[in-house]
Amino acid sequence: MNWLEYENQAIAKGYRAVCGVDEAGRGPLAGPVCAAAVILPENTVIEGVNDSKKLSEKKREALFDVIRERSVSYSVAFASVEEIEEMNILNATMLAMKRAVEGLSVKADFAMIDGNRLPKLDIDSEFIIKGDAKSMSIACASVLAKVSRDRLLYKYAEEYPEYLFDKHKGYGTKAHVEAIKKYGPCPYHRLSFLTKILNK
Repeated sequence: MNWLEYENQAIAKGYRAVCGVDEAGRGPLAGPVCAAAVILPENTVIEGVNDSKKLSEKKREALFDVIRERSVSYSVAFASVEEIEEMNILNATMLAMKRAVEGLSVKADFAMIDGNRLPKLDIDSEFIIKGDAKSMSIACASVLAKVSRDRLLYKYAEEYPEYLFDKHKGYGTKAHVEAIKKYGPCPYHRLSFLTKILNK
């Protein structure tokens, strides 16, 4: 498995600051969507990094600081629940990705985006389906986005313990759906995602 194939292809074309971009939190019923962008030094593979969904929470937490320390630049950005409701989850995800790329302290000249769509960027970019399992930069971005979002949901859990946000991170688990039916939505819920639940 060559974790640097896509990075090296971009570098061979003359790009010098190649960033990987991924998101976390498109599917949950609550909380913002988060995106991260990471530029790694050339030829860098960080031991243990993989698609964040394949890593334990403990492992992701441990890698979070390693990735930040070893990257040339990294950026984490969000699109809020209000923005998700206003423009839909796809457009909000693209907005979070755009913010992440634009938030890099070292300006990227090429972006590799996980998925099958591209946000509107002022630099060259390509999308890579399942990129978080193919590109080291995207896999690193996947870990940063997931950990950053999870940490936010832990804060929500302190504020609204009845929804158990610390357990499911806003995803539509049975316990979460039952809590919404019992207590109604809180300000962090995406109301457009709850129509079926609330109408039952």
